[in-house]
Amino acid sequence: MNGSLSRTDKEIAELFERHYRMLYRICFTYMKNAADTEDAVQETFYRLISRQPLFDSPEHEKAWLIRTASNICRNALKHWWRKHEDLADHEDAAESAPPETGDVLQAVMSLPEKYKTAVYLYYYEGYSSAETAELLQKPPSTIRNYLHEARAILRERLGVDYDDED
Repeated sequence: MNGSLSRTDKEIAELFERHYRMLYRICFTYMKNAADTEDAVQETFYRLISRQPLFDSPEHEKAWLIRTASNICRNALKHWWRKHEDLADHEDAAESAPPETGDVLQAVMSLPEKYKTAVYLYYYEGYSSAETAELLQKPPSTIRNYLHEARAILRERLGVDYDDED
């Protein structure tokens, strides 16, 4: 980013192209359906445009987008309307995963809520457990525990033995 306070349409389009898929997958881990996921991603980019944060580096930009998207999703899930939804409307959420997902990513998406985002950030986005902890505002030991437990669940579901690495 240049030092100006407002981004050009081209810069915003480049940011969108660079981060849309990643943000979509992260939001999908929370929202579990395409419509709500798209709304959360749209709200993330709206906040980027309206707040005009300055980034020190591409990593800072990515971290800001991930944290913002995660917070938007968490807030949406806490909304009073969500508490009145019929669970039967979401029974086939696992089948409505993003079309580019493979078997492993679909297994990750079906993990319990507390594991999904940590696993995605660690394995798919390449963040360390400490960086993931910072992004998710959790202690690093909690993230390492989430990863360990998620690997055990995935090992059982997929029948594959993955290396335990932290």
